[in-house]
Amino acid sequence: MTTKKPRRRRPATDRRPRRRDASSAPATAPSTPAAASLSDRLQKVMAAAGLGSRRALEKHIAEGQVSIDGRQASIGQNVTEGCVIAFEDRNWRVIKKSSGHRTLIYNKPEGEVTSRSDPEGRATVFDRLPPVRDARWVAIGRLDINTTGLLLLTTDGELANTMMHPSSTVDREYACRIRGQAGAEQLERLRAGVELEDGPASFSDIQEAGGSGENHWYHVTIMEGRNREVRRLWESQGLAVSRLKRVRYGAAFLPRRLRMGQWSEITPREHEILREDVGLPAKGESLSLEEVRQPSGRGAGKRKPFRKPQGKRARPAARRPGKRGDR
Repeated sequence: MTTKKPRRRRPATDRRPRRRDASSAPATAPSTPAAASLSDRLQKVMAAAGLGSRRALEKHIAEGQVSIDGRQASIGQNVTEGCVIAFEDRNWRVIKKSSGHRTLIYNKPEGEVTSRSDPEGRATVFDRLPPVRDARWVAIGRLDINTTGLLLLTTDGELANTMMHPSSTVDREYACRIRGQAGAEQLERLRAGVELEDGPASFSDIQEAGGSGENHWYHVTIMEGRNREVRRLWESQGLAVSRLKRVRYGAAFLPRRLRMGQWSEITPREHEILREDVGLPAKGESLSLEEVRQPSGRGAGKRKPFRKPQGKRARPAARRPGKRGDR
């Protein structure tokens, strides 16, 4: 695939076909959870339906107050479409509905870690994100603490898992500032592949992007996301990376006007493009609940037939005009 430095104006997502090595591409489209029966954890589905917080619902489940299809439920048990959940003398049927997921493009600054909490107390990428109801943000891939640039975060777990899976061969593009200038033989070895401590690795594409003096810029593309893979590839040729920034992940580009530490939410259509780009259906589905109303007693729910009253209703007597002085 041939990549170029992003232009000044570039949409958040791009549908242009990306050339991939036929030998590395899967013979068939990557398998997706959508092809199988959709399932999810019981407490997650109940919380999303507004029956309580996950922690409170887990307590109710542990106390035996929740059943699935007439059997006592357990924490972490999965439910599928058609299951009937009983809780607090009410019943709900599990149904499928179109998911209204959200996805953000975050311009990660240096010094933040891609984790929900850090034992050393360092700032995390989740500290700046907007709150989300009945869901949570999932980072698609990771950036190490010294790497900046594009980080995708979504509430669509199916999309996140598929984009990160090696079989999807989603390419990532980085802008690298190198101390020194790489020679033609070094670049050729990086394209052909070198042996790292965790296996062979290579850049699927390398483009020079200018520079002068001791520092030179390159745009490189990789098809997987191993730990510090870009830095280690350059180090294998005796070259050190002084600055590393991710500018693209799959069809998503880092907006030029998005400052470090800021996020931008993509449109629903752009979210569909990300799903289609990895072989998922454009519209995702999730599980929800609808209440099953039971008759309260004998004959309940049956509407009584209209009965015409027997006989004629007496009309009120017409009032006679009063005489003078009548009140």
